[in-house]
Amino acid sequence: MKGYASLATLPEETIGDKITRKILVGEKEMVVFWKMKAGARAAMHQHPHEQIFWMLSGRMEFTLGGEKRTCVAGDLGVIPGNTPHEASFPEDTEVIDVFAPPRADMFEGGDTYLGR
Repeated sequence: MKGYASLATLPEETIGDKITRKILVGEKEMVVFWKMKAGARAAMHQHPHEQIFWMLSGRMEFTLGGEKRTCVAGDLGVIPGNTPHEASFPEDTEVIDVFAPPRADMFEGGDTYLGR
C-alpha cells in the first residue's frame, strides 16, 4: 500500500472468539492492530521477522527469550527475529505490532500459535 489509511476503515479479521486484528501492509513492513479479549493467548513461537509491540490498553503477560514480564498501556518492546516468545492476556487488551519484513504467514494461515 502507498498513501494513507484509517484504522476505522481497515478490514477486521476475527480469529476464534477472543482475537480480532486489522492489518496494514507496506513494501518493507506491516502494522497489526490487535484486540485481545481476556483469556486470549499466543503460544510460544518464533519467526524470522523483527517485531515491535506497543501496548495501548489492558495487560499482557509476556515471555521473551525466557524472561517473563507484565506489560501494560504505554509499554513497548522489541522482539528480535528468531527469538521464542509467547503472550497471554488476562484482561481485554489492545496492542499494535510492527513486523519487518511483512509476515506472509499471517495471510496463509501459518499463524497457528494464536489461541483460536
